[in-house]
Amino acid sequence: MNVSDNYRNAWEGYWRETSDKAGEAIWDCDPALSAEPHSALLLPHADSSRTIVDLGCGNGTTTRSLATRFARAVGVDLSHAAVEHARHATDNETVEFQQLDLTDTDAVRALHERLGDAHVYMRAVMHQSEPEARPAVAAAVAEIIGREGRAFVVELTSGSRDVLRRAAAQPGGPGPKLQRVFQYGLKPADADDNEIPKLLGAAGLTVLAEGDTALPQTEYLSDGTRIELPARWFVLAGQ
Repeated sequence: MNVSDNYRNAWEGYWRETSDKAGEAIWDCDPALSAEPHSALLLPHADSSRTIVDLGCGNGTTTRSLATRFARAVGVDLSHAAVEHARHATDNETVEFQQLDLTDTDAVRALHERLGDAHVYMRAVMHQSEPEARPAVAAAVAEIIGREGRAFVVELTSGSRDVLRRAAAQPGGPGPKLQRVFQYGLKPADADDNEIPKLLGAAGLTVLAEGDTALPQTEYLSDGTRIELPARWFVLAGQ
């Protein structure tokens, strides 16, 4: 299967109207707050000499950080506009970007064939994917890591919905970055808490480690506190 035209167009529109300025996307936080601590959780289980693939790379902030911890980093995103943002901001021979629909089985298989068993980093992709597409996204993780790669997957939990509701209901309404998420019909924290681990297991992925965390955003509440969205992380192996 492939994602719907509405879903694809929503992300294309979002990234086309997003500037190249760092932090313009609400989730585009400093890697010191996300990619770096996440890499520290993955590396005890992963060979750093392998390539790591950043699924849903957006403008490439995280991908560039991952390239400092692993031999090479490949960022992929559904949106052509996102990939163009990432390429424009990158001047590093150990980083590359390509457009990829994670539900396109043939394209995902071709990426695996080109890279061999690679590691995966996926932050907050499944929870906002279309429900019918989520099994294919989990299967893409399993395909890319094969037997030797490892994956770090972190997804929002239902507690994030309460945080987002509070942010939207504050005086003056949601901040401009959150407004843009709603404007394009994107649906954060749309998956139930038990759905993600079930999908990962159904894809043949084994949990090596897991824990609770929060994903810092680049927008703040009216009282000055940073928006942080509750999440659950998994380090995964294939079969």
